[in-house]
Amino acid sequence: MRSTSRSMCRMVRLVLTLVLVSACSASEYEYLSWNYGKPPQCWDIPDDLRLCHNVGYTQMLLPNLLEHETIVEVKQQASSWVPLVHKNCHPGTQVFLCSLFAPVCLERPIYPCRWLCEAVRDGCTPIMEAFGFPWPEMLTCDKFPQDEVCIAMTQPNATDATRPTGYSPICPPCDNELNADAMLEHMCASEFAFKAKIKEVQRENMDRKVILQKRKKMVKQGNLKKKDLKQLVLYLKNGADCPCQQLENLSNQYLIMGRKVDKQYLLTGIHKWDKTSKDFKKAIKKLKTYKCPAFENVF
Repeated sequence: MRSTSRSMCRMVRLVLTLVLVSACSASEYEYLSWNYGKPPQCWDIPDDLRLCHNVGYTQMLLPNLLEHETIVEVKQQASSWVPLVHKNCHPGTQVFLCSLFAPVCLERPIYPCRWLCEAVRDGCTPIMEAFGFPWPEMLTCDKFPQDEVCIAMTQPNATDATRPTGYSPICPPCDNELNADAMLEHMCASEFAFKAKIKEVQRENMDRKVILQKRKKMVKQGNLKKKDLKQLVLYLKNGADCPCQQLENLSNQYLIMGRKVDKQYLLTGIHKWDKTSKDFKKAIKKLKTYKCPAFENVF
């Protein structure tokens, strides 16, 4: 059993290129409960599991560590997290999520380290809040191991120098201007969308207040009523100081997206209305038929 444990540790180091916190001896494996109806089995990670198909290993355990028992269920639930990985809010985001959605196929499940969860949570929560989503209860970091064997990506004392190349602290709803995939992701995180010009932008505490001109052309109405549309004011959450080129040029027309959170309307996406752009035309064409992930967390 001790040699098997050592083999498991070598496999994780080799396949995941991760850090295993704590020594690898049989007595130190204290796994969280594994009380599912089905015994865990190895499955090939399908190419259309976009969150994890390139994570660094090819097989995963089912049921996974979030109690999903089928590949179909995993794909459905994992798809809503792909946009968050694209935001580059923390370099360990994909590793952390895939260790739960598609755990590496070993004899026993190995959970992510608590500090990795906390680092990803702290890095990504501002991004999620910009779209009106809280850190979900199913990813509460306190339930993950702290001193036992666990999956990590960088050392616990890692600094911002570990952020991926190209990381930029921009306003999440403003990034990837005229990129079709980003526009569709923003649309999926939004309840409504319309074409409009901006009248004024004001700073309000840590947010930016976006006041629109009266004339608006609906693209996606959602639950937004006409009376609400007339006096609509949007807020760029926690965006008082982050750069947003779209909010600096008030002469352009924009595709503006938003959603209501509590009693406030949040700006969830803004892209220049530019019919000369191939990406813009592609996104607008696909909006009516594009199938968004049908789950609550879309970033």
